[in-house]
Amino acid sequence: MKKHWWQEEIVYQIYPRSFKDSNDDGIGDLRGITERLDYLKDLGITMIWLCPIYKSPMADNGYDISDYFAINEEFGTMADFDELVKEAKGRNIKIMMDLVLNHSSNEHEWFKKALADKNSPYREYYIFRKGTREPNNWRSIFGGSCWTKVDGEDAYYFHSFAKEQPDLNWENPKLREEIYKIVNFWIDKGITAFRMDAINHIKKNPTYQSANPDGADGRVSVINFGRNQDGVEELIKKLSDKTFKVHDSMTVGETAGLSYDKYKNYIGDDGVFSMVFDFIPANFDLIEETWFKRIDWELEDFRKAIFNSQNSIQKYGWSANFIENHDQPRATSKILRGNDENIKAIKMLAGVYFFLRGTPYIYQGQELGMKNFVRKTVADFQDIQSIDSYKRSLEEGFSEEEAIAFTNLRSRDNARVPFAWTSEKYGGFSKVKPWLAMAYENPKVNAKDQADNPDSVLNFYKKMIAFRKNSLYKEVLIYGDFIEKTSKNKEIIAYQRRLEDGEIDLYFNFSKARVEEEIQGKEIIFASDDAKIEDGKLSLGEFGFALIK
Repeated sequence: MKKHWWQEEIVYQIYPRSFKDSNDDGIGDLRGITERLDYLKDLGITMIWLCPIYKSPMADNGYDISDYFAINEEFGTMADFDELVKEAKGRNIKIMMDLVLNHSSNEHEWFKKALADKNSPYREYYIFRKGTREPNNWRSIFGGSCWTKVDGEDAYYFHSFAKEQPDLNWENPKLREEIYKIVNFWIDKGITAFRMDAINHIKKNPTYQSANPDGADGRVSVINFGRNQDGVEELIKKLSDKTFKVHDSMTVGETAGLSYDKYKNYIGDDGVFSMVFDFIPANFDLIEETWFKRIDWELEDFRKAIFNSQNSIQKYGWSANFIENHDQPRATSKILRGNDENIKAIKMLAGVYFFLRGTPYIYQGQELGMKNFVRKTVADFQDIQSIDSYKRSLEEGFSEEEAIAFTNLRSRDNARVPFAWTSEKYGGFSKVKPWLAMAYENPKVNAKDQADNPDSVLNFYKKMIAFRKNSLYKEVLIYGDFIEKTSKNKEIIAYQRRLEDGEIDLYFNFSKARVEEEIQGKEIIFASDDAKIEDGKLSLGEFGFALIK
C-alpha cells in the first residue's frame, strides 16, 4: 500500500478519569493531562487518544453522551481542552478523539424531545416500536432486554447497550447530517484523528425478529443482529466522505467480530477507515466473547491468533496493534499469568506486539507493566459490564466464588484504575480518595520509581519506541511486510519483517529456561541483555528476545 502519515504514529490511550487529577476532587481531568505532557513526550509517543470527554451523565463512564459539543464539567472546560490541544501541538503530539455515534445518552436533548412527543421528528432519530410487549428477545451487550418501555405509552425504544444509551437511527438522513456536523466541529478545532466506538453496530437486522435463545435467560445476544450487518460499511462511507476523507483524518474503527474477508471494504485502498482494531488476538482466551466461557489456552493459541491477524490484515491494508485498552484486562496478567510481575517477561511481551506490522497503541500504565487487581465482592466493581458478567455467571449456574473470579480476570475496571505516578497514598494521582479504588493504595509499580531505574519497564518502552522511530531499521520496522516464522521450540514466537532487500528476524522466548535457535550469519540489533549469538545459534535467556539482521 502507499505510504500515509499515520503509519508512523505511536498512539498513547488516556482514560481521562484515571490519568491525573489536577484539582483534587478524585477525578482525572484535562488540566491533569496537560500537566503530564512532558512525561508523554519523553516516552516518545506522537499521538494521544482521549476516551470520551463530552458532556455525559456517566452511566457508562462517558460513552453515553448528552451533548457532543460540550466538555463534561468533571473534566474541565472547553478552554481547558483548547489549552491541551495547543500545548500538545507544541510538543508535536496530535490528539485523537473518541467518537461515540452508535448511541447517545438518554439525557440528550434529541431523546428528551423524542420521549416528550411521539409525533416529534426526533423520534425518528432513534429506534422506537409500538406494542404492549417487547418486540423481540434480543439481549443487550450489558445484559437484559434491548428494549425499554416508554412511560405512559404502548411503545419501546431500542438500545444495544444500557437502557441509558438509546441507539441512534442511522437510516434517517437528517440524523446523519447532524452527525456530520458533530465530526466537522471537532476537526475544525484541530483534531486530526478519531477512534470510532462500536461503529459496526449502526446497522440493524431490519426484520427485528426473535431467535433461539443462547442463554439461561431465554434471550439471544444482540450482536447477531445489530453488529456487522450487510450494508453497514455503506453508512460509514457516507460519514467518511463528508468528514474524514475531506481532511485526511486518521481513523481507527472499533469493529469487533468483523470477519477478515470483509476487511477490504474497511481498510482497503477505498476503505472507510485508516485502520481497524482486530479483537480476535485480544479475546483469544474466550469463547464467543463471553467472559464465563473460557478456554485453557497454550502459547500456540496466542501465536496463531497474532499470525492469522497479521497475515489477514496485510492483504488489505493497515492494522492497529494493541494488547491493552480501556475495555481489556491488563495484558501482563492475561497473557503472562503467573509471571505478571516478572520484569523480563513484561518487556518481552511488549516487544512481541510493538514490532508487528501496523500502528502501535499503548494504554496508560502499560508502559509501567501494571497488572490486574483482585476485588473480593461485586460491590467493589464500578463497571456496568463487569456487574452484568457477574450476574450472568450466576444465572448460568456458577458459584459466587467462580463468578467473582471470572469478573476479576476480565473486568474493564482493571484498566481503569487510576494511574500510579508515585508510591505515595493514591499513587500521586490525587490527594483524595479516587473515584475508583486503586489496584494498590500505595503502588509499588509507579512512574517516578521507574523513571529513576534504568532497567525499568518504563525506560525499556522509551528505548523500544526510539528504536522504531529513529534507528537505521525504521523503514523495515514500520513499512515491512509481516512474515511468520516457525520454531522447533514451542516456547518461542518468531516472525520476520521484510521490506525489499531488508529483513529483520524477531524471536521471543516465553519461558524461564534458556533456549537456542539456529540462525545463519546474523547480528543482534535490539535485544534483552542476555541474548547472544554463538556458533550459528541464537541463545535467549529467561523471557529473552532478540531482533537480528
